[in-house]
Formats: sequence, C-alpha cells, structure tokens
Amino acid sequence: MIRVEDLAIVLPGFALEDINLQVRAGEAFALLGPTGAGKTLLLEAIIGVVPIAAGRILIDGRDVTRQPPERRRIGIVYQDHALFPHLTVEENIVYGQRYCRASLPSVTPLVERLGLTRLMKRRIRSLSGGEKQRVALARALAVAPSVLLLDEPLSALDPNFREDIRGVLKALHQDTGITLLMVTHDFAEAHFLAQRTAIMNHGRIEQIGALETVFAHPETPFVAGFVGMKNLFSAEIDGDGAQIGGLRLRCRNPGGVFHSIAIRPENVGISLQPQDAPTVNHLTGRLRHILNRGFYADIAVDVDGVSFHAIDSRRDICRSTVAEGETVYLTIAPEDIHLIRDAHEGTLRC
Repeated sequence: MIRVEDLAIVLPGFALEDINLQVRAGEAFALLGPTGAGKTLLLEAIIGVVPIAAGRILIDGRDVTRQPPERRRIGIVYQDHALFPHLTVEENIVYGQRYCRASLPSVTPLVERLGLTRLMKRRIRSLSGGEKQRVALARALAVAPSVLLLDEPLSALDPNFREDIRGVLKALHQDTGITLLMVTHDFAEAHFLAQRTAIMNHGRIEQIGALETVFAHPETPFVAGFVGMKNLFSAEIDGDGAQIGGLRLRCRNPGGVFHSIAIRPENVGISLQPQDAPTVNHLTGRLRHILNRGFYADIAVDVDGVSFHAIDSRRDICRSTVAEGETVYLTIAPEDIHLIRDAHEGTLRC
C-alpha cells in the first residue's frame, strides 16, 4: 500500500500542495492530468529522488519519507526507458540487484515471461521500442519491488507495440498482485489497466475515485472538461431548471447550490427532423461545423447563442446534404445533465 499524507514540494515556479493519496495493496491506480500538472513529480517524490518540503510517504505502513530510493523497494519504468546504452540487455536487467537485498534469486523466469531470452546479449541500441520497454520493465521487477511506478510507459510506442505491452502489464498485475501506480494521458489505457484514478491539475489533486465514477460524475469544471464533457457552462440553477443565458434546460436537481452544468457530447442527440412529440430539452439550432473523425462525426450547433457539441456515431449528418448554417434539432435527457458546484465544493449528478 502507498499512502501520501499532506505532501508538499516547492520548486522554482511550481509546487505540489496538500497531496493526500492512498493506493491500496495490489491495486492498479492511474494518475491523470494535463502536461505540467505534477504527476511525474509525485512519482519521483514517492521513489525518493526529489526533496519534499512537508508531509510524509508510507509504503506498506513503513515511513520511507527520509529513506534513500534503494531502501524503498520501489521499481519505476520511465517513458523513455532510461536504459544504459553501453550495457547489454542482461546487464541492464540485473543492474539494480547489486543495491537491493530483496532482489529476485533468478531473473530467468521473468526474462522468459517477457520474451527477452534471445535478446540477453544484445546491446540496447539494436532493440525496437517495444523490446526496450520490456527490458525496462524487467529491470524494474528484478529487484522484487512491492510497488511498481509507471511514468507514461506506453506513450512512446507505436500502436502495435502499445497493445502488446499493455497486455503484458495487465497479465503481470493479475498474476503477481503487485501494486501499480501509473501516470498516463491515455484514457483507454487507464480504463484497461486501472481500477481507480486521481485527476491532477496545477500541483493539486482535483478528484479521486473509481474510473467510471470520475468519468461519469466529475466534481469540478476542470475534471468535467478533462474527461471529455465538452458542453460545460456556467449556469443559474433554480429547482429543476438550469438557465444558460437565454436558454433554460430541465434537469434533475437533488438539492443544493450549483454553479455549472456539464453534458457529454455523446449524450446530445442530433437529428435533421424535429420530433413529432417533443420532449423536454428539445432544442432547435444552427449547424456551425462538422468534423468527420472517421468512425464518428464531431458536430457543433449554435442554440440561441449557446454552442453545443454533439457526436454522431452513425455519421448521418455527414452523409446528408445539410450545410453549415442550416437548422438541426438537439435532444438532451435531464438525467444526462450534470450539476457542478465550484472548483472545490464537489458535484452531484442531476
């Protein structure tokens, strides 16, 4: 288990503040957030290579805050592999064992599992990106860590290698029960590998929870935008109505004070014909633009000065003769409108 309590790190021009995080033993946990949010800095604090200003870090109940990296029993795999180019694959894999007493007695089973047996005498420069990442993973696991940290482990790989290594990581986690804490920008990767996530922004954690919960019920405007709720509006909310400029939408209000609404673009229905029996939140707008994304179309519609984004998975709009500026019709179910408080108060789904 990893526990981070009231962690603060102060660097020139940037700081991590009030970081509180718990990763359960045997869990796969994802850190998500934009570039510069502080995700890698948090990993480096946990492994012990950056000084902290306040707080403490516990691994399996042990306070490791002041311990050197080699005594923390943590493995890390970086995005750029960080392998030694002048050493062979075998020498890279066993390099850390000289510093860790609890290393694997033999790396042979690990090497075989990762498909590296035939590469052991090769130099790093001769390997493909996927092979290098397997070597980096083997080196991290050779010291028998209780925790494995992954810093964007798949982002530098081409799609074929990425699928391969993703499967390897999933199988290793399931079979060994090792605790995984990974940084990623890839939502699909996070959903595939992790059970829970923390969303970081400007050195703070904005939301922690199960992946499905965070994506479906964002707690702040930033999280809503980050997880793809492109329809994010400041609103005056009174009872079951949300007022956005001159537009009023019906929603489900559980009670409380809210300041914004968010709607996923896939929950905005779009058609070329009005409904025969209009339901609530049936809107008439003007088509602003269509972006054909191949498997779906990304569509922007202006309704009384409010710009909505919709996704047409069947690409009916693309295949039609409708042109920009023409009339289209939107429907939004009240239960698909999410009520959001301010940046720190939290949210409830309406």
